[in-house]
Amino acid sequence: MKSTSDKLSIIEKIGYSLGDLAANLVFQTLMTYLAYFYTDIYKLDANDATAIMFIVGTVAAFGFNPIVGAIADRTNSKWGKFRPWILWTAVPLGIISVLAFSTPDFSYKGKVIYAVITYTLLLLLYAASNLPYSALSGVITGSMKERNSISSYRFVAVMFAQFFVQVFMLPIIIYAGEGDKAVGIEIVMTWLAVIGTVMLLITFLTTKERVVPTEAQKSTIWEDLSDLVKNKPWIIMLVLTTLTFVSLAMKGGSYVYYFENFIDASRLTSFINPVLEFLSSIGINFFGNDPVSAGFGLFNAGGIIFMIIGIGLSKTLADKYGKRNVFGLFLLIATLFIIAFNFFESSAIELIFGAQILHGFFYGITIPLLWAMIADVADYSEWKNNRRATAIIFSAMMVGLKLGLTIGSSLVTKILDYYGYDANSLSGQASEAILGTKLLVSIFPAIPFLLGVGLLFFYEINKTMETQIELDLKQRRNN
Repeated sequence: MKSTSDKLSIIEKIGYSLGDLAANLVFQTLMTYLAYFYTDIYKLDANDATAIMFIVGTVAAFGFNPIVGAIADRTNSKWGKFRPWILWTAVPLGIISVLAFSTPDFSYKGKVIYAVITYTLLLLLYAASNLPYSALSGVITGSMKERNSISSYRFVAVMFAQFFVQVFMLPIIIYAGEGDKAVGIEIVMTWLAVIGTVMLLITFLTTKERVVPTEAQKSTIWEDLSDLVKNKPWIIMLVLTTLTFVSLAMKGGSYVYYFENFIDASRLTSFINPVLEFLSSIGINFFGNDPVSAGFGLFNAGGIIFMIIGIGLSKTLADKYGKRNVFGLFLLIATLFIIAFNFFESSAIELIFGAQILHGFFYGITIPLLWAMIADVADYSEWKNNRRATAIIFSAMMVGLKLGLTIGSSLVTKILDYYGYDANSLSGQASEAILGTKLLVSIFPAIPFLLGVGLLFFYEINKTMETQIELDLKQRRNN
């Protein structure tokens, strides 16, 4: 394994982080609005929306990601193994992002077919772009401290994307479409596609692959797969990633329903009016007179701002105590604030916003660590087997991400349907449906998080092993 200097410049760290900002303009939209888009904007039946998200998502998770990972590990070009994929997919990903959130005037059957095709292509291109991008973090440097650093940069960028999507996107959709959400979301997604494409090109131009496998480390796909199934930390990270994104997709996709159907609109209006008046005084008027979309945006804003603060503390804590211990402790604390939502009345706006802020802060500390831990698993595999298969290890984690997104998003529509949610109701939702929206942001998403915390007790790469692996691999590479 050859490696040049492990130190990264600020420009390269920022350039690398822009790739995740671009990817999350797509991913956060899928996680926050896909279920809502299918049921309330595109007007698909909840059962059909569930089937599309679950079937296409499962095929994408188990089909697209391993194939892309295996091919990327065997890609050889003057730009490296993973950077060319970022270049090749930048424009196609932008185009399909717009098409997937368009609302053509087809028959109902035609609309279902269109949704299946566009969602399939979107997940395929997302895998072909984001999987090599994620694997790039494993070869951009061999230093675990530098990986912690780029993870922090990367996930601050993720938070900016999440901030836009969850805070501003719904009001801007309504504003851009002049009340027509179908028109508004097409306009917004077009601009996001252009911006995201430019950012991916910047990532390609500003990064470099430094950890390069030697000829002696070449392996077959079967050897890579054999290494994976014997890699206990990898198996744990696969399950942990799946559980994490089940929770994120479930609660993220449910907040818009929670605000439209559970929150007391009059109490929300009186609570956020001072903020809206301030924003109006500085020229920000696209929140309009819709307290639900404005409250939804400001609710997400509070959580994300404090997530960014938490991310800022992540590297220092991980360097001192190890990624595993920090991730597990703060995921547990963050989960307690999710559970708290189950006990709030619809008029308890201050408590609801406060719990979101505290959840955001403690969960933010964990955000950079998940992907840094996966890069450590790639090092662990090389340390054990003297072969490096970075992309296929990351592809397995992308299986977990896509599977978690698929299960979580499908559960949103399935649980809403179970509790009798009616997207076409003009008189408000039944009490059972309102209960379902409350459980979807509290008890249901807390369960996978708690299972993930328990799983970490079996994850063996602690602070001591991190240091040993880094030292041993550095000595091998220098030799």
